[in-house]
Amino acid sequence: MNNTYHIPVLLSETIDMLAIQPNGIYVDCTFGGGGHSAAILKHLNAEGRLFAFDQDADAFQNFPHDARMVFVPENFRHIQRFLKLHGVFQVDGILADLGVSSHQFNEASRGFSIRFDGPLDMRMDGRSELTAEKIIATYSEHQLHKLFEKYGEVTNAKTLAKHIVQYRQHTSVSNVAQFKAALAEMVKGNPNKYFAQVFQALRIEVNDELGALNDLLLQLPTILKTSGRAAFITFHSLEDRLVKNYFKGTTVEDENPFISTPKKQEFELISKKPIVPSENEIKMAFLGTATTA
Repeated sequence: MNNTYHIPVLLSETIDMLAIQPNGIYVDCTFGGGGHSAAILKHLNAEGRLFAFDQDADAFQNFPHDARMVFVPENFRHIQRFLKLHGVFQVDGILADLGVSSHQFNEASRGFSIRFDGPLDMRMDGRSELTAEKIIATYSEHQLHKLFEKYGEVTNAKTLAKHIVQYRQHTSVSNVAQFKAALAEMVKGNPNKYFAQVFQALRIEVNDELGALNDLLLQLPTILKTSGRAAFITFHSLEDRLVKNYFKGTTVEDENPFISTPKKQEFELISKKPIVPSENEIKMAFLGTATTA
């Protein structure tokens, strides 16, 4: 476990909710610093197995030498495919700690944080072609408008999109400092909060975060055993809404996460209310309140 890479939130609460079987098969969809995985391993015997997914190549440096573990360097949206490759068709539990890791935020070269200057990248998977810089340079005014409105809930999303399109006609934007300078006159309210919303929107789009989460949720009925459990830690309202609606059985998100259709309830909620972190954990978090469903 590497605490300098990422501090696992709701650790004991999540492990309790998983009700780990010593000889069971589990999946950590977001390995990161390995904190949650390390806690799961403590509850497994020699026959237990743990599959750790992480699309960020940096995460592999935290992978322990443990015969019970398999590291899968892919996005968790491909969970069923890669479990099958390892001869696994159903598991006893799944954990997904969504959002961005502390490491990704603290590495200026990744471009995730408004605190540091660096390239407008924001890719969790360096193999992906889409970057925040490319979005700013190529997306239409309409695309940018909807992006900031839906994924960042930016109050002046429409005028911001128009401003960016006009600005890029005479000035290129390739790093965080340039981008913040370009948006300076558009800021509404608290600058840090405003930029955080804009950066969140770009990051979600770059990594197709809601699309990946939706893909994972839709595979749960197939890959979870009848008595299996799933725990999700969410960090913003869009993730939270998607997960809550899915487990409540009220809606299922299709290709567009903002269009929903009725679905049959597949799961029983273990906790009727979301479990929230302690005040200390909230202070340590980067993206607001984490909850499990």
